[in-house]
Amino acid sequence: MSTVLSVNNLAKSYGLVRALDGVSFDVPQGSVFGILGPNGSGKTTLLGIIMEILKASGGSYSWQGQPATNEHRRQIGTLLETPNFYHYLSGEKNLAIAAAIKQKGADDIPEVLKTVNLYQRKDSKFSTYSLGMKQRLAIASTLIGNPDILVFDEPTNGLDPAGIAEIRELIKELNRKGKTIIMASHILDEVEKVCTHVAIIQKGVLKTTGPVSDVLNTSGDSSTTIVISADNNETLSSVISNMPGVNSVTTQDNLLVLNCNESVTSSAINRYCFEKGITLNQLLVKRKTLETRFLEITGGQSDR
Repeated sequence: MSTVLSVNNLAKSYGLVRALDGVSFDVPQGSVFGILGPNGSGKTTLLGIIMEILKASGGSYSWQGQPATNEHRRQIGTLLETPNFYHYLSGEKNLAIAAAIKQKGADDIPEVLKTVNLYQRKDSKFSTYSLGMKQRLAIASTLIGNPDILVFDEPTNGLDPAGIAEIRELIKELNRKGKTIIMASHILDEVEKVCTHVAIIQKGVLKTTGPVSDVLNTSGDSSTTIVISADNNETLSSVISNMPGVNSVTTQDNLLVLNCNESVTSSAINRYCFEKGITLNQLLVKRKTLETRFLEITGGQSDR
């Protein structure tokens, strides 16, 4: 898999404040790459540097193995802040203006509007759009010229749950169409549900990076948490405590929480209990979430 973006030891200082401190990572082609961190961690600064809005204090970056040029940037769809759309103009006319500013043709505007599910409202004034529709139009503006790479900063910021779901599905669809998407976010659920790869940044320092699945599985903790219950949890606790591979048993909300070796499976627990004459009425393997991993890495602290 080829690399779309390489960031090498990138640094940015504002006086004594170190906004980025030696950040390095690679963005694979075809990925949805999430830059995740608490508010104030340096995510927006990083995006500003790779899009040549800000100058780095040190380090370097390259697009597809080449130093960044104006031509490279023209081939990248960027949404770092909401475009200044005209409220009294239609969505279609606003995109035509955006195309002219970018020196792009307007021929693909109908297809772009269909992609973001706004074609039926193309003649409606921007002022009549919901927040979610306005954000989809902003994303539509990044698609003019059919770029292969998209860069978004907090694409669901300020949206209600319905709007967040719309943008999430749109990002997935764009990725399925072959777009490589780089997005900064502080919303853990968004990154876990959308991104294939992630870089976690705290106070300008890269804490970890890689495929989301690998980041979730590199905590150094090889144990598994399994929740069970039966009609008589006291008897169940006594029995399951003797099962090989079960490290500990605690009670929480009338449930038994097992800390087990990673080799212990839910089917093995169910079979063990059944052989001991106990029928389980609940059995749940608790998967480690990105939120759990994020809190492990950052300590749950904001960088502001």
